[in-house]
Amino acid sequence: MLINEAVVRLAFFIAIFIPLALLENVAPRRSRSHSRLRRWPSNLSIAALNTALCRIAVGTAAIGLALTAQREHWGLFNNISVSRWLALVASLILLDLGIYLQHVMFHAVPALWRVHRMHHADLDFDVTTGVRFHPIEIVLSMLIKFTLVVTLGAPAAAVLAFEVALNATSMFNHSNLHLPARVDRYLRWMMVTPDMHRVHHSIVVAETNSNFGFNLPWWDWLLGTYRDQPAAGHDAMTIGIEQFREPRELRLDRMLLQPFRGRAGRYPITWRSAA
Repeated sequence: MLINEAVVRLAFFIAIFIPLALLENVAPRRSRSHSRLRRWPSNLSIAALNTALCRIAVGTAAIGLALTAQREHWGLFNNISVSRWLALVASLILLDLGIYLQHVMFHAVPALWRVHRMHHADLDFDVTTGVRFHPIEIVLSMLIKFTLVVTLGAPAAAVLAFEVALNATSMFNHSNLHLPARVDRYLRWMMVTPDMHRVHHSIVVAETNSNFGFNLPWWDWLLGTYRDQPAAGHDAMTIGIEQFREPRELRLDRMLLQPFRGRAGRYPITWRSAA
């Protein structure tokens, strides 16, 4: 099952990544500020490193833990009488809420922001930004996800579907893909679009701390973190954060060391209250 899960995830990654990479080139939303040749090797290398790390260090996949929870009767949906379909749909929605809250937490706690900011320090915004996460963040995120899976007693099918969807939507909503305004407006009712998430990658602090959703846009609306557009507009907005703006910061070695370099800065949500 775990081998099949890895194959399924890899197949979906390739099936989503290649079309988005091609479409970005055909219909880009913004002009590139840095070439793919400068950015992509490091971004894709970090993705490969994270995949290997999860297999070696974490030792089990979320779907394997879901199967164990089902066998041992751990978690909510393994201990109440609900239909399989209701448990599946509810698990997908609640897992997405959990990832939203995790994302907010990584912006709120300065120590966690240090880890997460490598994702935001990309100097451009495209499909590879969606797989650019520090290995420490990946491990912490997996541990949080394991806790959610066990607590919910989420069905294994829901966990696999969520993992695939999270990976696919992360690449989609980070893509430099131009969508007609009307299409973007309608899509935002059901999913996070590239224009919606791009606001989150603005250098402006208030914009960075908005639009935290990956899959569903509803949590940003309901919890007051939604921002429709960047103040400077999508073409003129600056991508990234105030630190690590030199092109050399796109190198893999410097990316890996970012959590340990410099100050946390003023991006954490708690910064103003702590200052």
